[in-house]
Amino acid sequence: MSETQGSMESRHDGFYEICIKGHLDARWAYWFEGMSLTHGSDGTTVLYGPVADQAALHGMLRKIRDLGLALVSVIQKKKETNP
Repeated sequence: MSETQGSMESRHDGFYEICIKGHLDARWAYWFEGMSLTHGSDGTTVLYGPVADQAALHGMLRKIRDLGLALVSVIQKKKETNP
């Protein structure tokens, strides 16, 4: 049972690419600790960086919701490769 739980937890650790609709100003970067902000030509902002665990990911998604931003996608990355 602990082996299954360990593998479930490890799925949520690592680097994430979170895409939101609209361009966030660089001043918002401090809200998303450790994440880089990149503006896409399609009018989106990509947040990219390390996320400690599932609780941290949910906290980040909660911040996005609280700002009233539209979430486009959340992608877990295998390693640190900036988009």
